[in-house]
Amino acid sequence: MTKRKIVVSVLTILALACLAWGADKEWTGVISDSKCGLKHSAASDEAAACVKSCVTGGAKYVLVSGGRLYQLEPQAKIDSKLAGRDAKVTGSLYGDTIRLTSVVASPAKKKGAGS
Repeated sequence: MTKRKIVVSVLTILALACLAWGADKEWTGVISDSKCGLKHSAASDEAAACVKSCVTGGAKYVLVSGGRLYQLEPQAKIDSKLAGRDAKVTGSLYGDTIRLTSVVASPAKKKGAGS
């Protein structure tokens, strides 16, 4: 009976750890495209035009955050108005892919706003 309690306890702990690990997290960054990638690490009108053009040509939306590139799925959750813009992405990370729960515009970072 003791062995059974240990096995059940271990399985319960593992199940809870998996739930916590897969919980939604937030990232902020710039919506770029899979062709240009890290080139669009700062939001701008130029980046927006380039990302829209590349996505129209078959590239996929990606997120540039903290110097890293994240694939975004499903692509249908990304509004084209966010191309080349600052965004807050919510979802679960699997490897280098964020499975999206939501994508919304995020306020641009203010330069010289000391922190």
